[in-house]
Amino acid sequence: MKAEWENYAYVAPGPNFLQEVIATSSDLELLRQKKALELRKRMLLSQNKQVEPRQEPDDPRKVLSRILTGRAPEVLETARRYYPAEISELEARLAQAIIAGGLSGPITGEELYSFLRRLGLVFSLDIKIRVREGGKLKSLEEKLRGKD
Repeated sequence: MKAEWENYAYVAPGPNFLQEVIATSSDLELLRQKKALELRKRMLLSQNKQVEPRQEPDDPRKVLSRILTGRAPEVLETARRYYPAEISELEARLAQAIIAGGLSGPITGEELYSFLRRLGLVFSLDIKIRVREGGKLKSLEEKLRGKD
């Protein structure tokens, strides 16, 4: 039974063996350097692709409108009538938080109103209570008066 290494033929090194080894090792080093350079290029390109979308300044209103649900847009517009400078600053900061990923998910009108009150922005909303009666919407006042 032969050992595995006995299956291979022995090749004696020739007179240029050392030069061939040196040439082979320098070729390998060149290949390594080329691959490292290609990897650096790919990394730089991928970093540039990631940076480019963030460089586009999005309109804070558009960014904010993506997550506002229910009556939240109405609450924001009402607050803007009372406090235009503060709301524009707040929109910019909320948009930054959304883009950075610090704020996600829908924001309802109740949550937004409560948040603005906690910030000290006090305002009143237009509230209309309507009742559906006989397929018609009537205001609460009409309902209590008994008008048809």
